[in-house]
Amino acid sequence: MNEPIDLDAALDEQHAAVLSMLPPDLMDLSDIPAGRSRLDGLLALMPAPPLPADVVVTEAFAPSLDGAPDVRVKVYTPTSPAPGAGGLLWIHGGGMVLLSADGDDFLCATRASLHRCVIVSVDYRLAPETPAPGPVDDCFAALTWFAADAGELGVDADRIVIGGASAGAGLAAGTALRARDSGGPSIAAQLLVYPMLDHRNETPSSHAITDLRVWNRSSNLHAWEAYLGGGEPTDYSSPAIADDLSGLPPAYIDVGTFDMFLDEDIAYATAMNRAGSSAELHVYPGAFHASNGFLPDHPTSVRWMAGEEAFLTRHLRS
Repeated sequence: MNEPIDLDAALDEQHAAVLSMLPPDLMDLSDIPAGRSRLDGLLALMPAPPLPADVVVTEAFAPSLDGAPDVRVKVYTPTSPAPGAGGLLWIHGGGMVLLSADGDDFLCATRASLHRCVIVSVDYRLAPETPAPGPVDDCFAALTWFAADAGELGVDADRIVIGGASAGAGLAAGTALRARDSGGPSIAAQLLVYPMLDHRNETPSSHAITDLRVWNRSSNLHAWEAYLGGGEPTDYSSPAIADDLSGLPPAYIDVGTFDMFLDEDIAYATAMNRAGSSAELHVYPGAFHASNGFLPDHPTSVRWMAGEEAFLTRHLRS
């Protein structure tokens, strides 16, 4: 994977068909405000599916750290929660520079209904307006609030899972490291969906994906530059550079073979296991970044989501 991959030629017919419908410059982040506008415009054309009727969606604010603004969170509460169930702290994707918690309403509400558990989704501040450590601070503040209010929310505080997709998964990994180093709150497990973990962009797969229709090398470089804001990366902002991955909650990591994060995700899972922290890794042939969301009925996507839900079931229930 040292040379750029022609995704149109490499993908199967269904994945290639979806890719062909995406704007050719969708993930051009050389101008981040323009990139936000372009993506928001595309998403606005997609009808929002109805949310499950048995889930109530509310908004709350987690007390901030160090005088920053309080952190907006969305809370998805099933009308008939499972007794003794844990909860999921979810962190949305977008390369640290795009999207918001609102875009994951359907995913979070559906999971809250499926697992009959409370889900809290973090609307962290975005870069470049708020560079590191601001986004991780927001996620850690949300985790602290969730754990402190677990009883009131009807959640077993010992069964809080942290998870996210892409940048959100990178933030989840960084938050788990921070929680370990600071002595809490307790995290039962990590669900890391194609996590964005490594600011160095040195792996073969990070050079292989250059197509501007998907998350690609150029967009990743621009996003990391905005996120780090000229500062030095830390274990919490770029978890792949952490020297010590021991003592972390078990992780489930999944990624596609045509995702630029492939190599860094494999390396992180390997390093966790070598450090004595359990990491279950799933690599899905033929999938590109976020293709499981574009093609939810594809056999690969069905297996992908079934694995995630099984992992959550194991850790959210006693």
